[in-house]
Amino acid sequence: MNDTNKDKILEKIFALRKAWENGLLGGEKMPEDENPGLPKGDTRNYAYFTLPMALNYQRNSYKLWECANRMYSTTTEVFDCAKVCDMSDDELQEILVSHKVALQPNKQPQIRKRLCQTFTQDFAGDIKQLFITNDFSVMRVREYISRNKKKFPYLSGDKICNYWLYVLEQYTDIRFADRENITVAPDTHVIQASVKLGVISGDEAAAADVRQIVAERYQKILYGSGLVPIDIHTPLWLWSHDKFEFKL
Repeated sequence: MNDTNKDKILEKIFALRKAWENGLLGGEKMPEDENPGLPKGDTRNYAYFTLPMALNYQRNSYKLWECANRMYSTTTEVFDCAKVCDMSDDELQEILVSHKVALQPNKQPQIRKRLCQTFTQDFAGDIKQLFITNDFSVMRVREYISRNKKKFPYLSGDKICNYWLYVLEQYTDIRFADRENITVAPDTHVIQASVKLGVISGDEAAAADVRQIVAERYQKILYGSGLVPIDIHTPLWLWSHDKFEFKL
């Protein structure tokens, strides 16, 4: 990518971000806005924005968080890692499936239980301790999770991990020492928006390593701009979700 193209794309990115700030991208509500409004630093708040995240694949994100919020209003114990560990598999399955938080009745309750076991056994049930132990460093947290993938089912995946860290930054009191290392979380909407902007080509969008291509491309384009990649995730996502109604 030459400097001329980079400058043109960067100009569009700033215009898109401004449109988002002005509420012009087809709605300001993100899926995770569906939440019980807990105090940002509360242990339960960290659990609320962590445990459903590992089940957020191949489904409508808005529906997942609506279901999670309804479940919290009636069954708060499934957001307490230690209490989940004490539940029988059948009890946990019944709660998650009846609230439609788990769509795969056998696999997904076990994912939630495994995460709860990890946070209970290694971090005294307090998810924030993972970040304290790693000095609130994105790089160190990702390296820790990568070394212990079996303890963090689905959260250890690059796409979900980056998006999870972004969501925690938005909805909890966490402040990362190196937030610039949270890469764009390239889901389908971000990839489609990246093609529309000219960040990647249509052929690159179909490549097996498209997520890595997208992440690296935004790192290069935004370097020195005052923005870091995760700053543009929401504008890209909403723009694509609204079928690019906003014209650049």
